[in-house]
Amino acid sequence: MTRLISGVVLAAVALAAILFLPPILLRLLASLVAALAAREYLAIVRSNDDSTTGIVAVAATAVTCWYVSGWPATAGLPVALLVFGLVAAQVLVASHTVQRAAADAFAIVYLGVPLGLLAQIHIRHGAWITLLLIATIVVSDSSQYYAGRAFGRRPLAPAISPKKTVEGAVGGLIVATIFLVIAGTWLLPGAAPVPLAVAGVVLVVLGICGDLFESRLKRDAGVKDSSALIPGHGGVLDRIDALLFATPAFYLYLRTLGGEL
Repeated sequence: MTRLISGVVLAAVALAAILFLPPILLRLLASLVAALAAREYLAIVRSNDDSTTGIVAVAATAVTCWYVSGWPATAGLPVALLVFGLVAAQVLVASHTVQRAAADAFAIVYLGVPLGLLAQIHIRHGAWITLLLIATIVVSDSSQYYAGRAFGRRPLAPAISPKKTVEGAVGGLIVATIFLVIAGTWLLPGAAPVPLAVAGVVLVVLGICGDLFESRLKRDAGVKDSSALIPGHGGVLDRIDALLFATPAFYLYLRTLGGEL
């Protein structure tokens, strides 16, 4: 019951934010989510034995999200410089290893950029296109779960996530792709069914990769959830892991559709 209630509340809040918040507040909300997810990510990949560098990495991730959501033409260079600067500062000033510094700085790319692009999609294309992406990932996740329960026999990645099956992944791929083709044809004028189907396959595959990626992080750290922030659902990172990998691809698809690439 706790999981159901918190899930309904979370979905309602997210839907209200997407439909009603003005762009400036959406960018702030995305940056807050990026900061929370970065905090969870850092807790997973390393013990928080240095709060100063942890705060810097969280702040850098939030700033990146805010900056990318505006996405000027030259945004890539400042983001790259921020990653380089954070790694260099941790190695030279805090005397951390390159591996640890790189793991911290990866939060900028892993979390800040995709969440910034998600806000950018909303600003450029509106609430319904944003919901189209989120709904495709939700349909994929749900279809994988039910197809896996009904037909699952062969594990997809037993060393990372033993409950995921090949049959479940195929079920999610088929159902979510069909959903994107039908809904996308209606919501995206000029979108042809075949490119939409290709986009659907790519989004689902990337979503699965995002889920498995976070599962591997948690397994290596020996934790079940990224945090206990959301009752019955784990942390923020647990809720957005698939979306993080899928969002950049959907952003590129929309730019291609608009003739911007």
